Order: sequence, then structure tokens, then C-alpha cells
Amino acid sequence: MATISKDEARGTYTVRYRKPDRTTSMKRGFKTKRDAELWKSQNVVEQARGEFINVSAGKVTIAILGEEWLQNLTHVKPSTLRPTESAWRVHVEPRWGKTPIADIRHSDVQAWVAKLSAEKSATLVIRCYGILAKILDIAVKDRRLSSNVARGVKMPRKVKKEHVYLSHQQVHDLAAEAKHGTLVLVLAYTGLRWGEVTALRVKDVNPMRRRLNVVLNAVEVGSKIEVGTPKTHKRRTVPFPAFLADALAAQMAGKHPDDLLFPGRMAST
Repeated sequence: MATISKDEARGTYTVRYRKPDRTTSMKRGFKTKRDAELWKSQNVVEQARGEFINVSAGKVTIAILGEEWLQNLTHVKPSTLRPTESAWRVHVEPRWGKTPIADIRHSDVQAWVAKLSAEKSATLVIRCYGILAKILDIAVKDRRLSSNVARGVKMPRKVKKEHVYLSHQQVHDLAAEAKHGTLVLVLAYTGLRWGEVTALRVKDVNPMRRRLNVVLNAVEVGSKIEVGTPKTHKRRTVPFPAFLADALAAQMAGKHPDDLLFPGRMAST
């Protein structure tokens, strides 16, 4: 049951209503009784549909929800978590941290994205926007907000750089001059990512079938090397050309099956 009363001193109307948890609350500041009646009717419908949003829930700030969101990112790889944390600390939290989620406007988010786009790369802008949008998505699911005002913002386009490819002769010339020539050839002719090739172990090489089993990925995160699954979390086998067989056999010689195929500074061609 909801009631409407008028504040004679201010000339405004207040709606007193009962929330789903049976406690009472009020919504002040309606300029006309008609506005109060409309809000009252909308509130009744929202409660009946299970869409009611407690006004006080929207007072929580982005800083509080953002820290909770970061703490729950236990499913992402360290190589993804590090730039995400950096974008949050440097760009998202300073701009939005003190802002209650209910006070964020679509136009404000668009203006922020436009300003950031003029100064930073599209990749960074999209990452920063994604953090804010995901935090607000969770706020909607938690019934703190009725909708995510950040969605639908126009984003900058990523401009693809033109790829430059070496010829076969250039690849072999490079390998001949390189300290780790076999590593250069494996990268060039298998298409493995750097993290995948540096995580290869001797037992991942199948000389008979001329295949490399990609099961691990090594990524430098800060000053640490994090070893985990490949980027797509999927193991796969990759063929290598016959002319690499002897070079890989030499790379494997005298090593234990669990040893790295290309063990850093000790690698030999």
C-alpha cells in the first residue's frame, strides 16, 4: 500500500510505499501530484514483475563494485589480468571510482570514451570501457540498477596494421645470422605464438609424424614467467616441414623428455 502526501513548505509531493521485504520507504521531490501518482503506479508494477530496484542500492560507488569485480577475476590468465588491473587503476577508477552507479549517465560515458579515444589507442579505450560496462552489468544482475546505461556507447575502431612478410630466402638468411636459428625457423614455419614455442618440451616433439604438440604457453608478466594453457585453452598439434627434422633432432639431443626444447640462454642451434 502506498500513500501520497504534500510537503506544504516545499510544494512537492512524497510517495510512501512498502518494499518487497515489507519495510517502508519513501520517494520525495515530485513537483506535481500526477508525477507522484505515475511513479506510485510504476512502482506497483515493478514489484509485481520482480523488477523493483531499491533506490539505496544505487548509491554504491564504482570503486567498491570495481574492487569486488577484480577480486573475482580468478578465471582469467595472468597475461590478461595484468593489463586489466592497470587500466582500472590508471583510467577507470580515477574517473568513475567516487561516482554512485545510479548517477552515471549514458552521455557521460560517451564523453569519457571520446576524450580517452583522442589520447589513447583503440585497444586501451575498448579495454577501459569494457571494465566499466561489465561492472554495471553485474549491478543490473544484482538488482542495483534497472539497466546498464554504458551499453550502446559508440567505440573507436581498431585499425589493422599492414602485415609485412619475409620471403623464404629472407627467413633462412635471418636464421643463419641468428644465435638461435632453429627457433627462428620453427616460429616462421609453424605459426606458433612466442609463448607457445618457448613452452615446448622435448616430449612435445613427434619426429615420426613431424608434429609439435602445443599444450602449454609461457608468458612474461612483469618480471615473472607464467606458464599455463594456450591462449584458446585448446591443445593442438602443429606440423613442421621436413627440412626442420634434423635441426629439431639436434635441439633435442641429450635432453630429458621434460626439458624445455628451447631453454632460454642455453639454447643452441
